[in-house]
Amino acid sequence: MGKKRANGEGSIRKRKDGRWEGFYTASYDPATGKQKIKNVLGKTQAEVKEKLKKAIADSQRLDMNRSGTHTVKSWVTMWYEVYAEPRLRENTKDYYLNYINNHIIPELGDIKLDKLTTIQIQKFYNDLQKNGRVQRYQHIQLKNKGLSIRVVHGIHTLLNNCLEQAVAERLILVNPARGCKLPKMEKREMKVLPEEKIHPYLMEADKRGLLAPFYLELTTGLRRGELLALLWTDLDVENRTISITKQVTRTKGELVVSQPKTHNSIRVLPVSQQAVDLLVEEHKKHPGNPYMFPSPKTGGMFDPDSFRHTHEKILKAIGAEHIRFHDLRHTFATLSLKNGVDVKTLSSTLGHYSAGFTLSTYTHATPDMMREAADTMGDVIALAAE
Repeated sequence: MGKKRANGEGSIRKRKDGRWEGFYTASYDPATGKQKIKNVLGKTQAEVKEKLKKAIADSQRLDMNRSGTHTVKSWVTMWYEVYAEPRLRENTKDYYLNYINNHIIPELGDIKLDKLTTIQIQKFYNDLQKNGRVQRYQHIQLKNKGLSIRVVHGIHTLLNNCLEQAVAERLILVNPARGCKLPKMEKREMKVLPEEKIHPYLMEADKRGLLAPFYLELTTGLRRGELLALLWTDLDVENRTISITKQVTRTKGELVVSQPKTHNSIRVLPVSQQAVDLLVEEHKKHPGNPYMFPSPKTGGMFDPDSFRHTHEKILKAIGAEHIRFHDLRHTFATLSLKNGVDVKTLSSTLGHYSAGFTLSTYTHATPDMMREAADTMGDVIALAAE
C-alpha cells in the first residue's frame, strides 16, 4: 500500500519485487483534466525519496504537457520554420536546410528530444569529421569523406540555437549541446594582392573597360555583392560618398538583391576624388543605365560569378598568384592599417560589427604599426628626459 505524502510530494510504496517505487503527478491532460502520473524506482526508500523530489522539481520546471512529445526531427523542423527561416537570407537558408536534412535528421532525428544526450551529440560531431560528407554523385569518388571543421562548427551553431529554444520553451531542462567539445577552427592564411602588382592589375582592368569597379574595390574594400549592387544614385558627387544599402547574390540560379548581411554593413563611405572622377566618367558610357557597373554583355546587373571570373583572368594576365576576389578586400584593409588608418575607422569602412573583430582579422598587418608606436614613444620619452 502506498505511503501518502503531502500534496505535491507524490507517494512511495514497496513493490513485491523488493524495490521501492515513487509516483507523482507530472501534468494534467488539457482536454480531460485527468492527471498524468509518472514514477521513479530505486533499491531503497531513501533513494526513491531523493529521486522523487528531483523528478517533481524537474516537472515544475518543464512544460509537462509538451515535454516528451517531440523527437529531434519534429522539433528541429518546427524550430526552423518558426524561428530560423523568417530571419535568414536566401543563401543561409540553403546552408541550414543542408545541415538539417542531410546531417542532423538522418543521425539524430529519431531520438526523443528530452532523451538527447551530450555524448550522442559529441559522437555525431566526431563522425561528421570522419565520414560526414554526402555522396551526391555515385560516379565521383570522394577524396575526403570528412566534413571541414568550419562546417562542423556551422552544424553545432544551428543545433545549439535550436536546443536553446527548446530550453526556453521548457521542453528540456538543459541544452545537451553546450557540453560538447569542438575542433579548433583553422585560421585561413591571409592572402593579399602584392603592392607591386596593384598597378599592373588596374592597367589590365582598364584594358577590359573595367577600371572603375576594380579601382573602387581596392580603395574601399567593398564586398563583391555590395559593389555590384551599386546604383548611380548611390553616389553623392558633391560630398564624395557612396551609400551601401544592398547586395546582390546568385541564389538558385537567379540574381537576388537584398539588404547587406548585417546592420553594420549598411553604411555611407567617403571616397577619394580620384574614385569620384572615375565613376563620373564611367557613368558617361551608359548615362541611361541605373547600375553603376552594368554588365558589358547584358547591360543589366553584373553577375557576381562573371565578375569573379574577370578578376581571375586579370591575375593570370599579369602573372600574379591566384587570390580570391574577397582578398582584394583584405588587400585594402591591410594597406589601410600599414599606412596609419586607425582600426575603428577601418572597421566602420568595412562594415564590421566591432573594431575588435577587425583587429583580430588583420593582426598580421599591425606589427609595423606597433613598431612605429614604440619608436614614437621612445622619442617622446627621450625628449622629456633631456
